Amino acid sequence: MSPALFCERAYLTHGTQKVDSLFVISVFSIWGFRVFFESAHAKKVWQMEQVPRPTVFDFHGVSMTKYFTDNWDNIQNFQARPDDILIATYPKAGTTWVSYILDLLYFGKTCPERQETVLIHERVPFLEITVPSVFTGKDMADQLPTTPRLIKTHLPVQFIPKSFWEQNSRIVYVARNAKDSAVSYFHFGRMNSLQPEPGDWSSFLQDFIDGKVVFGSWFDHVNGWWEKKQTHSKLLYLFYEDLIEDAGREIDQLCSFLGLSVSTEEKQSVVTEVKFDNMKQNKMTNYSTITVMNHKVSPFMRKGQVGDWKNHFTVAQDEQFNEVYKQKMRNPAPQFRTEV
Repeated sequence: MSPALFCERAYLTHGTQKVDSLFVISVFSIWGFRVFFESAHAKKVWQMEQVPRPTVFDFHGVSMTKYFTDNWDNIQNFQARPDDILIATYPKAGTTWVSYILDLLYFGKTCPERQETVLIHERVPFLEITVPSVFTGKDMADQLPTTPRLIKTHLPVQFIPKSFWEQNSRIVYVARNAKDSAVSYFHFGRMNSLQPEPGDWSSFLQDFIDGKVVFGSWFDHVNGWWEKKQTHSKLLYLFYEDLIEDAGREIDQLCSFLGLSVSTEEKQSVVTEVKFDNMKQNKMTNYSTITVMNHKVSPFMRKGQVGDWKNHFTVAQDEQFNEVYKQKMRNPAPQFRTEV
């Protein structure tokens, strides 16, 4: 199926007439997304430089914070659709990267104005994020005007709303090797006030190993989703390192999974747009407008590399981590690369 069809299927009803989808996308980027994000309530979070950092607590066996549990019943009752696409990852595993790839594949050609007027976190809402009395990712997802709806989550597989399984929605899971995930998550915690205080690198690494970081154990997360892949045919399991190695090849795999047909020229355009340096300079994708993130401490898009862990792990830390890794990775387990 051509991606162009999906934009044509997005419409609103005005009286008895269906309004043209391209018009709707343009109007919604101004009227829908914009009204919501420029509301007085929304500005409280997106334009607030100081918010109280949350504390981690045990939530049904997984470390979480209030920003992801305060709307729990509503999140669990989210009504997925058969044509929804859920992008699932452990934090800092290429969520924004794959979100942008999918957004371009579906809407880049047919709705080009969307690429210049709607921020990526508005196009692809974060399902479980909740700032009470301000906004919820669940409400944002409910209000998406596009078909398909692109939605992201960091939830472990056992926390995914059951409607995604009941509706047989397609899910793209992206996994990144543990060592680079830990490093990237550490720097993300330093710059993001919605995250708990990470402490120094050594203490954060121990918390990461123990699963005492938001969204819990990396080991449980990647293993849980890997096991689900064996029984859910509409779950594609991608690796961050493979995307780094050959983004075009992985885009081909995505298109095959999603039933999309794109020309060589269209694919190359997407490959160019999603290059790390291009996304880092793009205000629509680099989160520079989110002032709860202090980009002077660390940019949201920091390096986008495989192997940066070598600049952080001491020899002793590496040896300890390798031992824990052997103990916690189940058999069979996904195979990760720490170098490309």
